[in-house]
Amino acid sequence: MTRRPKDGFLAAYETPRIVRLASNLHAACFALMKLLPARFMLDRAEDDGRLPPSGQIVETSSGRFGLALALLAAVRGYALTLVSASSLVDPPFVRRLEQLGARLLLEPDTEATGAQAERLARLRALLQERPDAFWPRQYDNPDNALAYARLAELATEAIGRLDCPVGCVGSGGSLCGAGQFLRTLFPSLRIVAVDTHGSRLFGQDPAPRLLRGLGNSILPANLVHEMIDEVHWIGALPAYAAARRLSRAEGLYMGPSSGAAWLVADWQARRSPGAATLVILADEGHRYRDTFYDDSWLAGLEGWPPAERQDPVRLARVACAGESDWTCLDWARRPLAAVSGKNMTKSYVAVIR
Repeated sequence: MTRRPKDGFLAAYETPRIVRLASNLHAACFALMKLLPARFMLDRAEDDGRLPPSGQIVETSSGRFGLALALLAAVRGYALTLVSASSLVDPPFVRRLEQLGARLLLEPDTEATGAQAERLARLRALLQERPDAFWPRQYDNPDNALAYARLAELATEAIGRLDCPVGCVGSGGSLCGAGQFLRTLFPSLRIVAVDTHGSRLFGQDPAPRLLRGLGNSILPANLVHEMIDEVHWIGALPAYAAARRLSRAEGLYMGPSSGAAWLVADWQARRSPGAATLVILADEGHRYRDTFYDDSWLAGLEGWPPAERQDPVRLARVACAGESDWTCLDWARRPLAAVSGKNMTKSYVAVIR
């Protein structure tokens, strides 16, 4: 993989620190994990001519992947248009994207479910206007998953044998990407996915979600259900509480999805003391200093503080719960339809056409 000299400094943001949290628990701590797949996708597109110099990039994103694209587009000289939903981005984040030169188009989202259909329709219109634009397709592009070979390599170099990676799922790229490489080295690897209530990824119906950085209202092709051994659904309140405990206990100032992932990984490590567990922590917490790292903001949330739970509620079937809840299900590497009883189309490429 060739590093472009102009943005080589961004490698520091995409390279995780491997931190030992317990005798059998390590964390891959990223400043901005989505830089890893974003750079890999742009490199591949540049190499095969899909993204010419001074070209146009369009994508739908509400968070880390959009920021990663904005950073790379700024230093490489590309024009970037991002489509998102009004419920998903706060004013400071919008200002940061715009200061990097990105154009942000926001679709109204009164139901707070992500407005995926409207965002995809806007993206389709943009592609019709600019058919030469490069669309990274983060949810379906196999380069997303392939980029995480680097994470698998760094983790095995630092830790050695691994038994159980734990990570949040949004596009499916990080957990399934790293997991496919790790499973070639460790065939008995147990992969644990972390989602949130009201997300369609593992068979729930889309609903308003307070917790961001994981979950989705569509089914990405990069999510391979047959790779997953166990699924945990974490509400916003236990995720916020876990991220704050992680900051106090370990000095790791991470985002809310990292709190959800660490909550599950810590439970997994305590439950299986002989297994080497790796938790993927996707970004730092600076974006959230005025929300869940702010005591007064938290005090305004219904149900805060949540009761501290040592164990999840184990489900017999897919079922939605609330923002204070933590549930789990033995997925057992089954297809989505076999677990949820629903036949749902994967890929937003299929939706947009």
